[in-house]
Amino acid sequence: MATMQDKSNPHGVVWTRPDGSVVACHEKVLVLNENYGELKQLLQDALDDALLMGCAKAMVLQAFQAALDGVQATVQEDDGVV
Repeated sequence: MATMQDKSNPHGVVWTRPDGSVVACHEKVLVLNENYGELKQLLQDALDDALLMGCAKAMVLQAFQAALDGVQATVQEDDGVV
């Protein structure tokens, strides 16, 4: 059975707040999806470059994971309280 791709959610990610509620603002979701898509493309390009230069795929993915694990927020998480 074929499913139609939701063009507002091309990556299949449901963006949620700290309390588990869904981020519903259309503009926010557009920005989040755009950032996610750009990040995925950058990772793909970097992996392809590394493989073309002779690196082991597992090593590169491990390095990417280490970088992701080291990311720290520079702003506070918004708890949604106004």
